[in-house]
Amino acid sequence: MQKLTKEAEAILIERFGKDSVIALATTVDNVPYVRNVNAFYENNSFYILTHALSNKMKQIAQNSTVAIAGDWFIAQGNAINLGYFGKEENSSIAKKMRTTFADWIYNGHNDFDDINTIILCINLTHGFLISHGMKYEIDFTV
Repeated sequence: MQKLTKEAEAILIERFGKDSVIALATTVDNVPYVRNVNAFYENNSFYILTHALSNKMKQIAQNSTVAIAGDWFIAQGNAINLGYFGKEENSSIAKKMRTTFADWIYNGHNDFDDINTIILCINLTHGFLISHGMKYEIDFTV
């Protein structure tokens, strides 16, 4: 397994540095759960706008190790609840979310006055990427 190369990073940014639908898998008591979420990639992590009381967040509270999959990429990582979307510490990533998710973020589905509207960060640990016949097995921790 190799560290993230500039070439692999460029592919990840091209594919996922925008509003992307990925599969997010959680596991509780040896039972897997998977759902599609809107996310974007930046700096070895995926960012997701979600609700703190959702089933996925309840499952992550019990086991923060998750897996993702999308467009010839699979990875494992650690899920971190960054807290309320409107928190000062989240202003930079929230601004990026407003732009990246502009097509739907204000469609009435999200309540930005609700402190349970949160940002979920998936810090990647390991992944496998395929592009143009090349295979990249990536260790994000080095």
